[in-house]
This record gives sequence, structure tokens and C-alpha cells, in this order.
Amino acid sequence: MRNIVETAIDAGVFKTLVQAVEAADLVKTLSEEGPFTVCAPDDEAFSKLPGGALDILLKDQESLRQVLLFHVASGQVMSRDIVKMQSVQTLQGEELKIDITQGVQIGDAQVTQPDIECSNGVIHVIDRVLIPKSIKMHAAPR
Repeated sequence: MRNIVETAIDAGVFKTLVQAVEAADLVKTLSEEGPFTVCAPDDEAFSKLPGGALDILLKDQESLRQVLLFHVASGQVMSRDIVKMQSVQTLQGEELKIDITQGVQIGDAQVTQPDIECSNGVIHVIDRVLIPKSIKMHAAPR
């Protein structure tokens, strides 16, 4: 079984996420033993960010790290466990609310594919990039 980073690379739908993890210098962290639970925005989710926002984040390593760590929780939390929770504490420090009234929603994102098991945790694919309250997102000036 492959680790979280290897699984994301192999999937082919997380090219932007992998690029961001590399830019934020988090490859080693997310390849370690863990376990981790990663709410992973796919490439389509990244395309929903305001114009230029991704480029701005990729140039600001600390803000990028905060955004990415907002998608990661300690421990392996499978979907059967998530549905019993009201929130999850992220490695970034803030909590993400969980809502199961219409599918599984973590923060502002819908889980589109749960429970991709990895050697050091689990990936849940989500349909948007989650932005912590501490990060102000602005579109790049035109």
C-alpha cells in the first residue's frame, strides 16, 4: 500500500495538490508514518479558486502551508467515523465543521469520494479548497 503522497500522485487527479504540497515543503511530513486524514481537493476543486489565488498561494509558502494543513487531521478517520462527528481538529489548528444532512460536508466542501486507504492514513476527495479563517484570499489584480 502506498502512502498519502504516493497515492495522490498515482491518482492523477491531484496534480495541483501535489504541486502545492511540494511548494509548501510538506512531502516529507505527509509521507511519514502518521496516520493522517487528508481532505484532498482534486484539480477541479482548485480550479474553483478565485482567479490568480493559487499563484499567490504558491508564492507564499507559509500561507500555503496553513491552507494545506487545514485539510489534514491527525489519525485515520474513516467515513463511518466522520458521520458520528460534529467537527474535526486540523493540523493547522482550526476546526472544520461536519454536516451530514446532505451527503458528507466537511467545512464548505462536499466529500465526493471517501475512504481511499493509504499506508499512513486515508484520503477523502472533496470538491473545493478549504480556506482557514486566518488566511485572506483575494483574486490577483488584473
